[in-house]
Amino acid sequence: MHPQRKQRLLIILFILVVSGLAAGLLGYALKENINLFYPPADIAAGKAPTGKAIRAGGMVQEGSVQRASDSLVTRFVVTDFSATVTVEYEGILPDLFAEGEGVVASGKLGEDGVFYATEVLAKHDETYMPPEVSDALEKSAASRAAQQEKGSL
Repeated sequence: MHPQRKQRLLIILFILVVSGLAAGLLGYALKENINLFYPPADIAAGKAPTGKAIRAGGMVQEGSVQRASDSLVTRFVVTDFSATVTVEYEGILPDLFAEGEGVVASGKLGEDGVFYATEVLAKHDETYMPPEVSDALEKSAASRAAQQEKGSL
């Protein structure tokens, strides 16, 4: 093999190895930081991982907000109208947080089934609904309608 051709081949191999290594490291880093969304029905069914960073969302159930008198801890129930999940958050909630309104919470699901939120996002105006929440509510309504249809047959 000609020396110049051999040198070019080594350079190409080096570039391929470095590119592959960089892509592998990038993929590993992104895998650790992916924050998947789970509606309450999936959390209740056990599809959500415990102890990993995820997002959960739905509607805040009426009458479910409980605030601690001695701290900033707030517990509330999020529902997609087919299942519910209890959320615990320590901190100041957004101004637009209210019962019967849509929320998305980021945090970790505990072994006890309680979602421990590190961040709670509320809708930013009267007509907006986060896309994940509206999709989850639509899927929940469709599955409830299918179950009712099966029950009436």
